[in-house]
Amino acid sequence: MRYVLYYESGDDVAEKAPLHFPAHRQRWAGFHQRGDLLLIGPFTDGAGAMAVFTTAESAREFAEGDPFVTEGVVREWHVREWMEALGETPA
Repeated sequence: MRYVLYYESGDDVAEKAPLHFPAHRQRWAGFHQRGDLLLIGPFTDGAGAMAVFTTAESAREFAEGDPFVTEGVVREWHVREWMEALGETPA
């Protein structure tokens, strides 16, 4: 089982995101390094992003402390349980 975190972009995302991206990247790098975050990235239409986590708790922990959330880059977020049918298991 995987857990997908969805972000909906807030107002002025183009202006706000670059200001908070270094702290956002540092946060996701830590979650990836500890093995909780498998994939992350924005949608190409600029309307948000998604990330795939190993547990619902780690997805919520990430979002609750993410500078993109706390600084208003993200308007809303939610986590959905996802049953992976095909993929590679991390080493």
